[in-house]
Amino acid sequence: MATEDKNRATAAAILPLVGGAANVSSVVHCMTRLRLGLHDRSLVQDEALKAVPAVMGVVEDDTYQIVLGPGTVARVTPEFEKLVEEGKASAPAPTAAPASAAPLTAEELAAQGAEMKAARKAKNATPFKLFLRKIANIFVPLIPALIGCGIIAGLNGLLVNLGWLTSVTPALAAMASGFMALIAVFVGYNTAKEFGGTPILGGAVAAIIVFPGVANIEAFGQKLSPGQGGVLGALGAAVLAVYVEKWCRRWVPEALDVLVTPTLTVLVSGLVTIFGLMYVAGEVSTAIGTAADWLLSNGGAGAGLILGGFFLPLVMLGLHQALIPIHTTLIEQQGYTVLLPILAMAGAGQVGAAIAVYFRLPRNESIRRTIKSALPAGFLGVGEPLIYGVSLPLGRPFITACVGGAFGGAFIGFFNQLGDAVGSTAIGPSGWALFPLVDGNHGLGVTIAIYAGGLVVGYLAGFVATYFFGFSKDLLAEFNVSQEPAASTIAATGPATVGAGPETPAKEPAGV
Repeated sequence: MATEDKNRATAAAILPLVGGAANVSSVVHCMTRLRLGLHDRSLVQDEALKAVPAVMGVVEDDTYQIVLGPGTVARVTPEFEKLVEEGKASAPAPTAAPASAAPLTAEELAAQGAEMKAARKAKNATPFKLFLRKIANIFVPLIPALIGCGIIAGLNGLLVNLGWLTSVTPALAAMASGFMALIAVFVGYNTAKEFGGTPILGGAVAAIIVFPGVANIEAFGQKLSPGQGGVLGALGAAVLAVYVEKWCRRWVPEALDVLVTPTLTVLVSGLVTIFGLMYVAGEVSTAIGTAADWLLSNGGAGAGLILGGFFLPLVMLGLHQALIPIHTTLIEQQGYTVLLPILAMAGAGQVGAAIAVYFRLPRNESIRRTIKSALPAGFLGVGEPLIYGVSLPLGRPFITACVGGAFGGAFIGFFNQLGDAVGSTAIGPSGWALFPLVDGNHGLGVTIAIYAGGLVVGYLAGFVATYFFGFSKDLLAEFNVSQEPAASTIAATGPATVGAGPETPAKEPAGV
């Protein structure tokens, strides 16, 4: 009960600071963030929100995102939704205000707020980024199941290797594998939902891919295999189903719609999936796995250096979302994704850089307090508070954090080149939170040791690069002072930077 009271108190503290229940149009959450659709952005009190103890930071994009961290956000969101519903239910019906009660200045202020919001959204509304955002929205809801099943798979593998609880391990194997065996169905359902179709029809078409009976069908001169094409095939099949369904809605008479539309949607999309998409998507999926293995087997440290070093800028541009289907495809094919542990090194570099900032600014108690409060989350892979509260506003420390990620990625890439593959059985967590999910082609102890070594290298490289090269004389003179205004400058600069750029979920998948 105490925990429920704490979560409700957090929700109750946030609600009035975002303009109250009447200002909230939608409520969803991802791995680390409460994402709110708001009617009027100008009603939000950013600085007061950041002062709420459970709030790690705020990010403005197409939705207003409040960073609460993994675990916490899943518990606070239901309480927040209840408060919003209660607030809307108890709100009096709106009445027209007299002309004298609606001064022109208030209208002008609201118009300015709407204009600013539209301008921010326009910067992120390129077709490519909107498409990537849709892809992320398809896969992000699957992350909790991937994590849970991934941890159970790791536990089962450990018990099998030790020869313990042999009567239980088959049940654990079923729990770990059941979701992955049907993941195409969930991808199809979410895809249709995201692209504006009927979700269950997307799931029905995608289910064809995993149906055992497709083994009796021949396409392109070869027998199909259940699961061929995987999540990429399911995504393509569901998108096709949406377009077929929309076409039917336009041309099929209303009296026949309930019978004809779903039938034609499944029939047409299903035939194209069986005799085309499954084969093509299967070839693409195989190519992705082959390319990832080739890259790390041959590129090794160099490939890890580039991937680990450029992941944070990729996140800043919102392009990291393109990696989500690749991670999922690798997990479906090989049981783990070899890319995530390397990308997770970006978070290690960020932690090392923040510790260096702490020591380089001994007089700035405000920044040091921010770092001390954000470091525990940073070690667990939640990097937003450190990125937006420390390194990105300061400038150079963000670059040196990337250097730390590059060295950590090179470390893991080097061992991949030696034949010691290090992967993750799920996407989402990074930092220390990734330890229960690491897997590879050698013993668990070796895999964990390599990943831990990469973290240490990332911490050290980020620290050294930031300590010696992260500050100019002018930057030190400006911020190494015992004055609150300097910290306020960073606090004000960070959210402005965030609001101007694309979203960062991330954590959501993967590795900050």
